[in-house]
Amino acid sequence: MRLLLLNPNMTEAVTERLATVARAIAAPSTEILPVTAPRGFPYISSRAEAQVAGALVLEMLAERAGTFDAAIVAAFGDPGLFPARELFDFPVVGMSEAAMLTACMLGRRFSIVTFSLNLEPWYRECVIANGLEGRLASIRCAGGAFASIADVQHEKEAALVELCRLAIEQDGADVIILAGAPLAGLAARIRDKVAVPLVDQITAATRQAETLVVLDPLPPRAGSFRRPPAKPSVGLAPALAARFDHTD
Repeated sequence: MRLLLLNPNMTEAVTERLATVARAIAAPSTEILPVTAPRGFPYISSRAEAQVAGALVLEMLAERAGTFDAAIVAAFGDPGLFPARELFDFPVVGMSEAAMLTACMLGRRFSIVTFSLNLEPWYRECVIANGLEGRLASIRCAGGAFASIADVQHEKEAALVELCRLAIEQDGADVIILAGAPLAGLAARIRDKVAVPLVDQITAATRQAETLVVLDPLPPRAGSFRRPPAKPSVGLAPALAARFDHTD
């Protein structure tokens, strides 16, 4: 089984961290194929940036279609996830959706803990888009600047642990999701410091992608995620244009 791990951020160090965590949890027969966005932003922290990243996700998937069995959109907030499911026939898993659905199997209410105040509106809208606002206890974000997106989980580890404590004691969280691609792998390191289960986003996404490949679902021929009718386009990357006009 081959899983495309698609990081729509431009930071290679984050992609490497995601791939390391995914490989550690994946089945021995699963191959992780990491790829980093060639343009865009070092990390995504707003709705506008996510919109740009979503278009890049579609382009990168189209260019690599046929070389993998399922894809993971490896950015919390899942830019481009629903359009990708509409456009392509292979399973596409988003880190935030996978983390939230996994959290719902571990407790009644989950909190999202992340490293930047700027992420809160986008993450809240992601929860709503997945219909899970009734299961959300809180979103808690660490304040202040950080020196490096690649090392932010180490820089803010103590603050993140404290936010987990507050989410449990003040917000009633049964489960906590450590959100944001740069926090991949942190859950395993701090799990003994937090009194409720922690969900690692890329671990959840990797395992759920493997499950979908094993289930081998047929592409939808009806419903809202069926492939759109053929339509010509202007100026798109050739592989993506071919997907839209059905010449692929």
